[in-house]
Order: sequence, then C-alpha cells, then structure tokens
Amino acid sequence: MTTTLHITSGDIAGSNLAKCGLGGEVFVWHDILYDGPRNPGWPTDDTLIARAWFLGQATRGGLDREHILRTLQNQYRKIATATEYERIVLWFDACLFDQSMLAHILTCMLYQGIRQAELLCVDAFPGIVPFNGLGQLEPGQLASLYDRRQPVTDEQFHFAEVVDKAFATQDPMLLAELSRSIDPPLPWIPAAVSRWLKEQPDPTTGMGRLEALALQAIRGGCTTPAEIFSAVAAADTPPQYWGDITLWAKINGLADRNPPLVRIDGPISRLPQWEGIADLQRFRITSLPNKADA
Repeated sequence: MTTTLHITSGDIAGSNLAKCGLGGEVFVWHDILYDGPRNPGWPTDDTLIARAWFLGQATRGGLDREHILRTLQNQYRKIATATEYERIVLWFDACLFDQSMLAHILTCMLYQGIRQAELLCVDAFPGIVPFNGLGQLEPGQLASLYDRRQPVTDEQFHFAEVVDKAFATQDPMLLAELSRSIDPPLPWIPAAVSRWLKEQPDPTTGMGRLEALALQAIRGGCTTPAEIFSAVAAADTPPQYWGDITLWAKINGLADRNPPLVRIDGPISRLPQWEGIADLQRFRITSLPNKADA
C-alpha cells in the first residue's frame, strides 16, 4: 500500500516531486481558490458546478467544463479518502495561489476529521532569485527540503478555516484584517492576502495590479505575449502567484473593455488560454488611445 500522499499545487512541481525518490503518491490540486464562486469549506454539488463554469470561462473554453467538473470532484474524493494514507505531506509556496489553496485543503481535511498532516512551505531557495515557487526546483532540490516538514498544528487548521472563509466570501473587512495579522499561525497569509487586495479594481482606473502592469508593459513597447510576460514578471513583486493563463486573461480583458485599451492581432481574436488552441508567436498586442489620458 502507498503510505504517503504528497499534495502540491502545480503540474511541474508535481512532476518533479514524483522524480525525487521520496516515494508515495503525488497528487496535484487544480483550482484558483482566491477567486470565483464557492462556499467556505467543503463544497456543495452546486458549488462544484459553478466553479467548473467559472474555470471554463477563465480559460476561454480551453478546458471543457465537464472535464473541469470531473477534476474537481476527483480532488475532493482524494481528500475524503486521505485517511487511507499513513502520512500526508503538503508542499506549497508563499504565493497567493498556493496560500489560498493550502487554507482550503486544510479546511477540507478538518471537515473530514483529518488532523494529522505535515507541511512544507517554501518561500526561498539558495541561488534562486527571484523565488516564485516550487515549480522552479529540480527533483534533487525538492528532495533536499523534505526533512524541513513540520506537523500542521490545531491552531493552523483552525486559522485556515478563517482564511478559507475570507477568500470564499470575499469579505473585505476579513481580508483586510488578515492582511494586517501579526505572527499568524500560517505566517505567509498576510502577504498573500495583501497581494489579492491589490487585485481589487482601482477606483479611478478600474484595474487591478496585474492588469495595470500588463497595460504598462504594452504601452512601454512590448508587443508579443512573451515580451509582456517577461516585463510584467520583472515589475511584479515575488512570489509570483500568476501564470500565463492568468496574464492572458488580463490582456484579453483590456481588449474587451469599452472602449478597448489594447488591440490583439492574431489567428484568433483573443489570446488562447490553453496550449494547442493557437500559436502564441503569431499574436501582436498594441495599445490604443485612451480618452481618459487625453
């Protein structure tokens, strides 16, 4: 019987974990739990259907909703049966994406009566600057971290419930309170929540930080998706919670504004948010005049 279950947040990190010789089963969780419709804690059937629709929209149809729904259902079945494992090891980094996921998984484990797990939260690694996440680490580097795992405490489990509620309900007062937390049980939460608060629409421009950085890069002369990605990554503060799919969504949003702020020229009208739909190298993005800047 496989006695260890490793849970992590990214396909690259999961693939490298499977190669690092630690043994056990590696399970990769897929969801952007800082955003979109859901209830706190264990999901209802309606919640999973709503999230499948939301994630389908977020990838502009790059993933089939039925496939997304099956993936989500399988994730919660994995948590429900996690008591079959002698050891559960959670591998996450300090970014918004991972911290919202960690809080949710701990909350769901608590719902299932699971109170024994070990946590590896990595916010830096020697020689890797900037450090944005576990996906940057090779199998040997991941293996070198294993002895740093620590048991998840009851205090961390219950604090995770508060964090999960804040992200699920998008309660501005609770989010603000968490962003100001001093010495919280999960010490990476305040910075992660603060980063999410920066994504809330600016009262003047209506843009969050990532969208504003994308527009800044385009107005600065970046015209290809790769150039924009590099410029935004350099301008943002690590750890970087977003990937290409999220950034392309922000650029598409700039093109969908009324009036549009950018024009996208390519084989299809908007940047594809999944591999294989269209060749990203064939797209060019240019800024359009904004009357508000005149």
